Amino acid sequence: MSSLMKAGRGGFRQLLHSEWTKFTTVRGWVRAMIGAVLVILLVGLVGTAASNQSEHDANPSLPVGPGGGAVNDNFYFVHQPLRGDGSISVSVTSLTGVIATEPKSTKPGVSPWAKAGIIVKDNLEQGSAYAAMMVTGAHGVRMQHNYTEDTAGGTGNVSKQFPRWLRLNRSGDTITGYESADGTKWTELGTARLPGLSSTAEVGLFVTSPSAMEETSTGAGFGPAVATGSFGEVALGGQWNEGSWKDEQVGGDAGTSGSYTQTTKGEYTKSGTSYTLTGAGDIAPVVGGPAMGPGNTIENFLVGAFAGLIVVIVVGTGFITVEYRRGLIAVTLAASPRRGRVLVAKAIVVGSLSFVVGLAAAAVMIPLGENRAHANGFYVLTVPTQTELRVMVGTGLLLAVAGVLALAVGAILRRSAAAITVVVAGMVLPYILATASVLPTGASDWLLRVTPAAGFAIQQSVQHYEHVLTTYTPASGYFPLTPWAGFAVLCAYTGLAFAAAVVLLRRRDA
Repeated sequence: MSSLMKAGRGGFRQLLHSEWTKFTTVRGWVRAMIGAVLVILLVGLVGTAASNQSEHDANPSLPVGPGGGAVNDNFYFVHQPLRGDGSISVSVTSLTGVIATEPKSTKPGVSPWAKAGIIVKDNLEQGSAYAAMMVTGAHGVRMQHNYTEDTAGGTGNVSKQFPRWLRLNRSGDTITGYESADGTKWTELGTARLPGLSSTAEVGLFVTSPSAMEETSTGAGFGPAVATGSFGEVALGGQWNEGSWKDEQVGGDAGTSGSYTQTTKGEYTKSGTSYTLTGAGDIAPVVGGPAMGPGNTIENFLVGAFAGLIVVIVVGTGFITVEYRRGLIAVTLAASPRRGRVLVAKAIVVGSLSFVVGLAAAAVMIPLGENRAHANGFYVLTVPTQTELRVMVGTGLLLAVAGVLALAVGAILRRSAAAITVVVAGMVLPYILATASVLPTGASDWLLRVTPAAGFAIQQSVQHYEHVLTTYTPASGYFPLTPWAGFAVLCAYTGLAFAAAVVLLRRRDA
């Protein structure tokens, strides 16, 4: 009682200290917060339990691009070094291919993101910097560089009647891409800066093809695909070794693109001044998918966050409802006439502790999960350091805001059971329904846009890239909102609930 009176006289710092003392003197709450960390770790370890190691290659790894993320870098390449500045121009007269519809059956067809064109690549190592101009199976002309960057050009497919001319020009570490419909009038499509680009970068023709979505006897799925690109005469500018073209399959196979292996080494033929290249693979960021196997993204190791979140919700509601149940709320409000400050002080205490719980659990579980996955022969997608830090800090923020939301709902309803039910039903239940393939994709996307469960997007480490074909659904780990947009939805719900709680605290509890 005396500490509460001092809080009323001593200002917000005293009030905050008083609320901190309340929390830490209730051993059940302290133990629950420690238990939340352990629950996140335990569920994470159980949820990502590895399969029989003999089924997988030991210590697998994927190439890493200039941005720090895992990439596919597998394509058929006919090339030679360009010394210093220069250019390469060529016409693409066709892009065809075959797609597997069954294990031993194929049909003519082209993957939508099959690519044929010209490329400037720092070196032949997978993951090295590059810039390319290309025609695609269904997305027209594109300029792409360093795996994640993609600029759209002219639309439509190429053919002998309607070829497309492509050009890349190098000036220092800047690559400029051009396209033309007639080989005479050129349109600049974009530029790419490749810092540290080798003075003898490898330049030439390439073709590649990721898998394509196909209907089979067992349903829709990704069918391996191989592409063939036909090129006209190559025009070179700068210091080249004329006639010294070399050919090879960069990466040695099709990587994780799903293209079948018997043709992944590719081939090329030359007839007069024309070239025909056949190959498979992809040049793009890796975003997971069935070919990668389980446990392939760092947020998979945080599957236990929802369990820890439930513990935080229980503690957050109890931090206010216990005072109503025991009749202590009148004492608290008498000691602090500015009632909104009482709720703010409680929010700071429960929010900061919940943040520490989430951050600590993520900081332990992510490296632990990665080491465990590698030891058992599973890929783990490499992400930039800033992304890994955002996932760790984001897990802390997720739990912190959820704790404040639980506190606010507890202040509104004044009963623990009702408040816990409302918050779990509004945040945890939609997340489980959306990510467990219980609902159709449209309904899952809707839930993860309009409910507090949108906040789980802050844990997502992989992005949705237009130029990478995969199953972008909540069940596959993709949220319909970006990480910070989803988190903003959760914050909005929490802000509204907190404002309502402050108003009711001032009016109702005289």
